[in-house]
Amino acid sequence: MAKYNNVKIDGYDSKKEYRRAKELKLLEKKGIITGLQEQVKFELISPQYHFYEVQGARKMLHKKELLERGVYYIADFVYYRDGEYVVEDTKGVRTKEYIIKRKLMLYVHGIKIKEI
Repeated sequence: MAKYNNVKIDGYDSKKEYRRAKELKLLEKKGIITGLQEQVKFELISPQYHFYEVQGARKMLHKKELLERGVYYIADFVYYRDGEYVVEDTKGVRTKEYIIKRKLMLYVHGIKIKEI
């Protein structure tokens, strides 16, 4: 079982996502959509680093320390339809985390996620 009682099937997180993938692959084969990709990662907030220098044996060395990891959204599918870039997510449960990431996708990238 995957999250939220979904049953994983052929590497997809749910039956719904599996069915949608098959449908989109058929649409791509027919030429209705192009450039179909799965599990595409979008950066929403960059990782935060502290940069500093330390004296090495011969010269100053530039170092960085990770303070906060980046925040990313992974889209189930992206493709082009009629020249429009479409980012699609097969949603069952709309968690608070997903809602925030959906809003950040619009704010940071100007992309409205199509929910299926």
